[in-house]
Order: sequence, then structure tokens, then C-alpha cells
Amino acid sequence: MCVDAVPTPRGSHHCVPRLSWERESMERLESELIRQSWRAVSRSPLEHGTVLFSRLFALEPSLLPLFQYNGRQFSSPEDCLSSPEFLDHIRKVMLVIDAAVTNVEDLSSLEEYLATLGRKHRAVGVRLSSFSTVGESLLYMLEKCLGPDFTPATRTAWSQLYGAVVQAMSRGWDGDLFCSPATLQLRAPKSVFST
Repeated sequence: MCVDAVPTPRGSHHCVPRLSWERESMERLESELIRQSWRAVSRSPLEHGTVLFSRLFALEPSLLPLFQYNGRQFSSPEDCLSSPEFLDHIRKVMLVIDAAVTNVEDLSSLEEYLATLGRKHRAVGVRLSSFSTVGESLLYMLEKCLGPDFTPATRTAWSQLYGAVVQAMSRGWDGDLFCSPATLQLRAPKSVFST
């Protein structure tokens, strides 16, 4: 889709396809905003991950049945959120976010891992469209955790990072299926601080 011209030994140029999300590398300021804000969240990952999933289930309750452990269907979001198996899932999600933050300037190093993660989500019935709701829930959690430090610039940086992660995961639906950050509609959550 996107190409860079690379000189060949004969002096001509060869077009090399590049992943569009690689082109959208994070600027130094955006990367620092992400890292700085993540430091506050990562002090209590289970607590903040629970906020993320509580919001997710409030916005899209149809996702609750996708979470079953040992054949057990949860009767409510609260039942799910208190399950040791689901708490382990929250920890894993927070570790994936941590990996994205750690590699924010080289997300291509996570491409294969994220595509595999996408395939796993597809296999259990997650729809690509649900990632918009997950993104909203992530932004909500960050705003709730960071309060006034969750600036518009921080929101934008996290939206870009999340869009790149989802774009890589979407490849797991169909080898080259593309979910661009532009088509990933992240609605800004209602501020937790508004009156």
C-alpha cells in the first residue's frame, strides 16, 4: 500500500511496501506523554484494568458471554470481574499495553505477536468493531486514573498508540485485513470530571 523508494545496486529505485502504522511513528513528545502517563497507571495495573473492563461491560454488555472459564458463564459483570480467571485476563491485557508502551517507538517489533493475539480474539468471537469500545474504555480508564493530567495531547497520543495496536491485531482476522486508526472510531468518553 505505502511505499518507500530504496536504491538498488544499478542506481534505480525499488519500491518497498511498508505497513502504514509503521509510518505513523510516535513523535518523541507523544512517546514521552504515553510513558509518563503509563507510569501512574502501572503502579496499580489490576485496579486500573478493572476500571477498563467495568467500563467495557457497561458500554458493550454483549461482550460478557465471550468470557467463559471452565465452561462457566458469568451472570453479571461483577461476577466476571471478581473471578480469579478473569483477574488473570486483566493482568495479561495490562501486560500487552505495557509492551506497547515499552516499544512505542518500534511497534513493528510487536507486529507478529499482535497479529497472533488478533487471531486468538477472532477465534473466541470478538468482532473487530468491538475494538472501538475497548479504545473508549481505555481512554476512560486513563482519564479516571490521571485526572487533570490526562490532557488533550495525552489523549491524542494514546489514541494513536491504540490505533496502531488495533491495526496490527486486525491482521489476525484475515492476513492483510486493515483497520486504520482513521476507521477506528474512538469516541471520547464523557469526562469523569465533568459536572
